[in-house]
Amino acid sequence: MPALTALTACSDNYIWVLEGEEGGAVIVDPGEAAPVLAAAQQGLRPAAILVTHHHDDHCGGVGALLAQWPDLPVIAADDERITTATHRVGNGEIVTAAGMAFRAIFVPGHTRSHVAFHRQETGGELFSGDTLFSLGCGRLFEGTPAQMLASLEALAALPDDTPVCCGHEYTQSNAAFALAVEPGNAALHARAREVDALRAQGRPTLPVTLATERATNPFLRVDVPEVRHAVDAWLGQAADSRVETFAGLRRWKDGFRA
Repeated sequence: MPALTALTACSDNYIWVLEGEEGGAVIVDPGEAAPVLAAAQQGLRPAAILVTHHHDDHCGGVGALLAQWPDLPVIAADDERITTATHRVGNGEIVTAAGMAFRAIFVPGHTRSHVAFHRQETGGELFSGDTLFSLGCGRLFEGTPAQMLASLEALAALPDDTPVCCGHEYTQSNAAFALAVEPGNAALHARAREVDALRAQGRPTLPVTLATERATNPFLRVDVPEVRHAVDAWLGQAADSRVETFAGLRRWKDGFRA
């Protein structure tokens, strides 16, 4: 099985490193080069870079990595703002890196061109960038609520045992909001306790299975009555569609303070 490592970067980002059985490693969203260069001094051999979207904290280190490894493929969303890309993926396209196959999934919402990458094997990882977080989702900088809801549902349709590898360590703060939305969710309370224990030990809260996210993440649960009722109460009126429920949930989170 490929070996998965999370390198910390910027203030709360993760650079995901997936080492294939052939020895080379896929680097996902290197917002900084230094953590990857340090890992290379310990034997890491980068074989390719995957970039989910154009924000600097996800691709700002690519240039320095290319200075070190000029022939490194950079597989990225189809966005001219990612100037270092050597291959731009389309929705559903399968790309191979370090002997592993990944399917690109177009997930607009956080940005207009965001993609996620899903390794094509039983139990293969989902690199969701800033679209799906554990117990949360990304802000809508360039997309609409309808786009983001559709993007999240495309990711939620993947197998239960899919390990979700998000771009940021936001889980603890997301848990506080999720509990405000759905305080009667026993699985959510259990996940929040787990997250608190992990963070107290300085450990990542990721990856997490997609099954756990479907059971606990309010942004994947807009059809659950307790979530709908909580959003209606926050809005002061009944949402007239599931998209409006999602939009209200996202606006609520934008201004939420624990």
